[in-house]
Amino acid sequence: MSREKYDAVVVGAGPNGLSAAIRLQQAGLSVLLLEASHIPGGGARSAELTLPGFVHDICSAVHPLTVASPWLNSLALDRFGLEFVHAPVAAAHPLDDGDSVALYRDLETTARSLQEDSDQYQQLLRPFVEEWSALARDLLGPLRWPRHPALFARFGLRAMRSATSLAKRFHRPQTRALWAGMAAHSILPLSYTATSSFGLVLLSLGHAVGWPFPRGGAQRIADALVQLFTANGGSIVTDTEVRSLKDIPSARAVLFDLTPRQLVSIAGDELSDFYKWRIRRYRYGMGVFKIDWALDAPVPFISEDCQLAGTIHLGGSFEEIVKGEDDVSKGKHPSRPFVLFAQPSRFDPRRAPEGMHTAWAYCHVPHGSTADMTDAIEAQVERFAPGFRKHVIARHTMNTFQMQAYNANYVGGDINGGAADITQLFARPVMQLSPYRTSRKGFYLCSSSTPPGGGVHGMCGMHAADAALRDIFRLRISK
Repeated sequence: MSREKYDAVVVGAGPNGLSAAIRLQQAGLSVLLLEASHIPGGGARSAELTLPGFVHDICSAVHPLTVASPWLNSLALDRFGLEFVHAPVAAAHPLDDGDSVALYRDLETTARSLQEDSDQYQQLLRPFVEEWSALARDLLGPLRWPRHPALFARFGLRAMRSATSLAKRFHRPQTRALWAGMAAHSILPLSYTATSSFGLVLLSLGHAVGWPFPRGGAQRIADALVQLFTANGGSIVTDTEVRSLKDIPSARAVLFDLTPRQLVSIAGDELSDFYKWRIRRYRYGMGVFKIDWALDAPVPFISEDCQLAGTIHLGGSFEEIVKGEDDVSKGKHPSRPFVLFAQPSRFDPRRAPEGMHTAWAYCHVPHGSTADMTDAIEAQVERFAPGFRKHVIARHTMNTFQMQAYNANYVGGDINGGAADITQLFARPVMQLSPYRTSRKGFYLCSSSTPPGGGVHGMCGMHAADAALRDIFRLRISK
């Protein structure tokens, strides 16, 4: 590799690394991106995991935060062919009696379906749905004085509650089940403080922007970012794993789209003992077990809502989901795990050969688990879609170790870059004025281990790049 001097080097070409590189490039800097894999993308990659012609999203599949991201929206990635597909129903949650509850794009339609919980639901969400653009700029970044303090405070009062506590405002089992499925995206026990924040954000996103997915696969997001970066002169070197600082060309700033554990491994000698002590205390969360299926027919869900939904939460009642997530946090593997399920091929024919389909699911498991959850996950699908298994023509599974092998940022199968509990929701990886800075001048973290955390939104990379521009280059670019 050339030892050419760059203004900045970014290690890791996931959505955050790509975003950091583009932000630095916008300021007129020369930027090099280094990626360990043969293809950029990180958590936004797609591949034929099962059979030729069946396109599967390896990690992220449904992207409300992508279309809601102020940063990604500013890039006009549709110029590079990025297009989103909206299913008729954003998300559905089937119940054992054949009933179901659904998140529709329209707030009033969803509220009416919740019957006696309608008013409570609208009172809870309407302020955040109507003011999502304003709220997003305060939520999707480090802890700081908000631009819209009244709105942010209103959100915070509800978001800081546990999901089990806030659920008490709902009376119908269907509404409580819908709420539990949303809050369980936190990958935490639902009794934990601030787990309501995940439910509030996901429900608000469903009404404000929907829960779409990229036509052709998640890889299209990464491809669009790569095209933007390279079109403006950026350089990307793939198949290059950075093991030490010797692998990084000389540059005034280095941004790491990596987790704290990897940062210490690569740059530990350059970091202060105090900083290393702090980030070594950073905690990783539960892992995931994931399955991709190639199918010869659509998934035969009983519920019409599920047939029309891009995303489906399989977990039955509120109580079942709460118990399952609590069990996982205690190192147990539930016989009926909460399953997140996506079926993009129903609405995007590019994902499979004509007449065929793909589907995708994962459940939460203890950190570092090697358990095979195939039977448990497929039993949950069969529970609400009898006859599902007879349509499976191939499957591909990944346990926590395989997830980490695919992407080193998924330590122990943790796809969020670290537990997002109340102590690490904003103070990630450490509590300081700029969480992106390290103790070594010119070294920054820009991964999902920094605020605002997991999700394909690019905001971690943008904020880290802004910190580097201010600190090292004495530059500011317009927001």
